[in-house]
Amino acid sequence: MILDVPDPEYFPETFPRNAFPRYGWTEPPRTLPQQAWTTETTHRDGQQGGLPLTTEQGLHIYDLLCRFTGSSGAVRQAEFFVYRPSDRQALEGALERYRSGAPIEPTTWIRAATKDVEIIRHLGVRETGMLASASDYHTFHKFKPGGRAHAAQTYLDAVQMTLDAGIRPRLHLEDATRASLDFMLPFVEVVQKLCAPSGLRPKFRVCDTMGLGLPHDDVALPRSIPRLIAALRSAGVESEALEFHPHNDTGLVVANCLAAVRAGCAVINGAMLGKGERTGNAPLEMILLHLIGMGYFSETQPDFKALNDLATLYETMNEALPPKYPLYGRDAHRTRAGVHADGLNKFWWMYAPFNVPDLLGRPLEVSLTKDSGVAGLIFLIRQHLGVELAKDSPVLQPIQEWLLSEFDNGRQTSVEWEEIAPLVNLSAGV
Repeated sequence: MILDVPDPEYFPETFPRNAFPRYGWTEPPRTLPQQAWTTETTHRDGQQGGLPLTTEQGLHIYDLLCRFTGSSGAVRQAEFFVYRPSDRQALEGALERYRSGAPIEPTTWIRAATKDVEIIRHLGVRETGMLASASDYHTFHKFKPGGRAHAAQTYLDAVQMTLDAGIRPRLHLEDATRASLDFMLPFVEVVQKLCAPSGLRPKFRVCDTMGLGLPHDDVALPRSIPRLIAALRSAGVESEALEFHPHNDTGLVVANCLAAVRAGCAVINGAMLGKGERTGNAPLEMILLHLIGMGYFSETQPDFKALNDLATLYETMNEALPPKYPLYGRDAHRTRAGVHADGLNKFWWMYAPFNVPDLLGRPLEVSLTKDSGVAGLIFLIRQHLGVELAKDSPVLQPIQEWLLSEFDNGRQTSVEWEEIAPLVNLSAGV
């Protein structure tokens, strides 16, 4: 028999009213880093994935990212292309802002080749990413002669030149989820030895380039993200010197990021609002929501409301988010079901994952369909006019009849407030 209780159980420690949901660890993983944060690649991989930026747009995005992260440390670096004049101008503008106190450090992205190092020697950056393809899919087919040894020596020559310029190298182990540890671990070891005399600690970015990684530790390498991170940690790479850069080709991008953090990787690289090559990079806003849930950024959190302006900017660039994109899509917090609308009317927490209006600056919304019922009308009238109506209010009947006739006659698009507003006659309820 189920016993009643005097008060509802809302699990407030897990689902606080004015904060993002918390994990409520039974026992945190022993490998969890003390700190975790993100780095940004919109100016590099976002562009590469079909988001061409003018200098002005690039700087606008950088400013919005800085506004988002504030003093939280949630986003610490942003990488820039350097091959076109507009990209270099954006980098110069971002560096000027950083020297004046902006919170996100601009870095560069180049191929691990000496001719590319020449481009960045005098740009004023303190760190550069260096594409070091790791799998035999790449080392045997990108290089002539093909093979691991020739590829590795090409990378190492570029690393030495970078060190000579006083720039910290960040090696991007491309296609790591199809790469042999027989290549990656010796390469990492040599890079560490090469960097040691300079005092410039190298960083390593584990790239799940084709989205083939799995978030499980009970599958074999190279696909297991936890095992990859554990192997690099065992090779002496500190958590803070490890980044994870996944793509979403098989739909596991967020799960793989969280698995990487749990396994000891302190840094996730991606793009705010998920821009990037093919299906996109790791959506940093979602990663950070979960990192907050894990207990990070407990003192100062990023301003998630700032990303509404980023979503608007992408609209003006004909790169609007898909309507159902989580958190910031047009329909992310919109219901069309009568049972959900009824729940929103009675106790809106029923159909909200957290305090969406306060934390994201976005309203909970209802669109009217043949299934939204009178409850949808009640919600919209209260939302827009501040009037609470009962389900049997005479105000609602003629509007509901009109709605049903629209759908019975073949309408397939939902009805929004602007269309029914002229039909609302509050005096009918007097």
